[in-house]
Amino acid sequence: MASGSDRNPIIIGGLPSQVPDFDPEETQEWLDSLDAAVDERGRERARYLMLRLIERAREKRVAVPEMRSSDYVNTIPTRAEPFFPGNEEIERKVLNATRWNAAVMVSRAQRPGIGVGGHIATFASSASLYDVGFNHFFRGKDEGDGGDQVFFQGHASPGIYARAFLLDRLSEQNLDAFRQERSKAPHGLSSYPHPRLMPDFWEFPTVSMGLGPIGAIYQARMNRYMHAREIADTSKSHVWAFLGDGEMDEPESLGQLTIAAREGLDNLTFVVNCNLQRLDGPVRGNGKVIQELESVFRGAGWNVIKLIWDRSWDPLLAQDRDGILVNRMNTTPDGQFQTYATESGSYIREHFFGDDQRLRAMVEGMTDDQILHLGRGGHDHKKIYAAFKAAVEHKGQPTVILAKTVKGWTLGPNFEGRNATHQMKKLTVADLKGFRDRLHLPISDKELESGAPPYYHPGRDSEEIQYMHDRRLGLGGYVPTRVVRAKPLALPEDKTYASVKKGSGHQSIATTMAFVRLLKDLMRDKELGKRFVLIAPDEYRTFGMDSFFPSAKIYNPLGQQYESVDRELLLAYKESPTGQMLHDGISEAGCTASLIAAGSAYATHGEPLIPVYVFYSMFGFQRTGDQFWQMSDQLARGFVLGATAGRTTLTGEGLQHADGHSQLLASTNPGCVAYDPAFGFEIAHIVQDGLRRMYGPDSENVFYYLTVYNEPIQHPAEPENIDAEGILKGVYRFSEGTSGSIPAQILASGVAVPWAVEAQKLLAEDWNVKADVWSATSWNELRREAVACEEHNLLHPEEEQRVPYVTRKLAGAQGPFVAVSDWMRAVPDQIARWVPGTYQSLGADGFGFADTRGAARRFFHIDAQSIVVGVLTELAREGKVDRSVLKQAIDRYQLLDVSAADPGAAGGDA
Repeated sequence: MASGSDRNPIIIGGLPSQVPDFDPEETQEWLDSLDAAVDERGRERARYLMLRLIERAREKRVAVPEMRSSDYVNTIPTRAEPFFPGNEEIERKVLNATRWNAAVMVSRAQRPGIGVGGHIATFASSASLYDVGFNHFFRGKDEGDGGDQVFFQGHASPGIYARAFLLDRLSEQNLDAFRQERSKAPHGLSSYPHPRLMPDFWEFPTVSMGLGPIGAIYQARMNRYMHAREIADTSKSHVWAFLGDGEMDEPESLGQLTIAAREGLDNLTFVVNCNLQRLDGPVRGNGKVIQELESVFRGAGWNVIKLIWDRSWDPLLAQDRDGILVNRMNTTPDGQFQTYATESGSYIREHFFGDDQRLRAMVEGMTDDQILHLGRGGHDHKKIYAAFKAAVEHKGQPTVILAKTVKGWTLGPNFEGRNATHQMKKLTVADLKGFRDRLHLPISDKELESGAPPYYHPGRDSEEIQYMHDRRLGLGGYVPTRVVRAKPLALPEDKTYASVKKGSGHQSIATTMAFVRLLKDLMRDKELGKRFVLIAPDEYRTFGMDSFFPSAKIYNPLGQQYESVDRELLLAYKESPTGQMLHDGISEAGCTASLIAAGSAYATHGEPLIPVYVFYSMFGFQRTGDQFWQMSDQLARGFVLGATAGRTTLTGEGLQHADGHSQLLASTNPGCVAYDPAFGFEIAHIVQDGLRRMYGPDSENVFYYLTVYNEPIQHPAEPENIDAEGILKGVYRFSEGTSGSIPAQILASGVAVPWAVEAQKLLAEDWNVKADVWSATSWNELRREAVACEEHNLLHPEEEQRVPYVTRKLAGAQGPFVAVSDWMRAVPDQIARWVPGTYQSLGADGFGFADTRGAARRFFHIDAQSIVVGVLTELAREGKVDRSVLKQAIDRYQLLDVSAADPGAAGGDA
């Protein structure tokens, strides 16, 4: 691997612009030589000479400006292509069988009564790219390590299944159950790469476009991180991401390219399948997407390999002494190249070669059929092998291969290059016959005319199949394969949680700080401590986690090559090649990608990591919710902290920072276990249970989401005989009413529990109401368990009917029930159906705004005084108090005057 200074230059290809000319005469000679070349040999020849000079300058390590784009030809010239070690004839037979089975599988899925869809054209364009990877590059896991990590393009999944079928990893029954995961269980195949649905097969979910690229970047970075910290030897692992050119328009696809270049991730290769088409039409009809992407990747510091033309163009390019052919390639827009893919050889002769005598002369000896079959580089095994080999051997930079292909390649004239090809799912009999002939497969017309088209398998003992097995054996096993080798972790003893359970005494701290204190104790554990991966988007100080800087340190593969401005301070900013903290900059998407890579390391590399991702609450589930869905799909585990939670808790920040709904968003994710704890002892129980569920002997594929606040409060010590089960299941009685004669119940979560306790006091003193306060640690978990009970009862009417936990828990409490939180009412309303009595909720519905905490809570009517009126209102509805007291209470507490509210604690720590 290149040295740090080579991998991370401050200026890439810089050219001094303020240096005096010490030899003007020599300078003029160079300029005169250039003028002469232009005048005597033309601009193309002069351009060629300049490019060769730049190339030689780089070889001599002379700093020259970077070229952001190059000619529209292959980066690797023919003379530099390596020997191809495979048997191309056999590999083409294998590929033809794979192509056929992939298309037939999707086509058969459209049979009457099924019609579940599928995609044919994407794999048809990228099949050769995958085939070369499978045969020569992708490492399996049989050697005991993580092998290579391959992010397959989602829409290409039929081809991956088709290859697995040839290798006896899947059966014909599996292929016929494509997209029929329940009706054909256990043989069903998921539509796209979904590890949660096929946990022994797929590793990485990719079909939500843009998440594959960013996931691959941070997977490669996580590999380096684990190696640097000596958790796993990932030195042989290479990360491959197969992407679409249209997909590169997603911000996640290109937004984090610089981190890969900055950290020199030469263990990463992007393969962009440039078939020039989006889902509905051309990617850049009037432009050239390969040239555009080349400029973007080069500018970001990547090594770029363009794979545009197949070997049939080599003789023509060798004749191009004037550069007229290259110029035509450079200036033809993508929309026209797409048209050439659908037209005849005579059309290409007339429109591509026809308006210049020199171009026409090049193809005079070629037939129209030969011109028609001038192909694209992404379909040429030898050219692909050369590109892949160059990528894995390149040091110091990540590599992107921009491979030009035809969407729907080999599927026939009704598919190839057509705008609608992405939506086309079924082959007619005529299409099938043409497709079969193109692939030279021994399938009769009768087989194609009588019902569903057959799958093709050359036989387990055939030369082709044995070749495939041998290649995979030599590369360490089958891909894709997901293997879980990790052993359960030895979990900390109960005493580790003791300090947090003691409360904060007279000190007021936020729940964020309570969690951080617990995290410090956990990281001291000899067995578990090193496995924590701290992740934050440039706000460790905001969350009070700067105390970790001196000990855990911030991961940077280059270390710290400068004197920190705060080096004299106790909590100085400290970077290290073996740092434990991931500081991913202001990028929640990057942080979440790190979270996913770390959270699935137990499967990817057989070594569990415990990621702890702390973010500004509003910018978690709202901003990167699609990635949290990806996290569940990838079966990743870990802790997610929505700090600065709540719509009124974060004073002064305003509308875009005030989170009153992330708990509701979290409830939509089946893999997310979400809590809204009020006190440190609740956090201790939740974290301890989370470690047990995710990393203990019977580990589960879930992740924990805790919303924590920045408002300082006094945390009580854990009560004696604490209802630990209630904390974990979602609700327990925190404070029993001791005075008053009219019963009522207040359910509160998170930062609202202290308001509820204050309301309990006011109700007793002012209105003779005896209210119990319940801490609802998880509205979401209560609802999830209740829904499961109802589903069981629906399907098992003959059995004893299950009663939801929340119903059983509140059964002995005399209502009414009033729920309150710093979230919108829809969060506590999740359990309304199962509360055994009159139920009402108070919440912060609407946009947040900047003001004092007290004013904001009075505005939303969720402060203690508003809770009192809420309880009295429900009591009046039940006839237990006179309605006249409602107006009295509103006037007494001045509920209509926002400015009359106590402003509450100003500011607040993390």
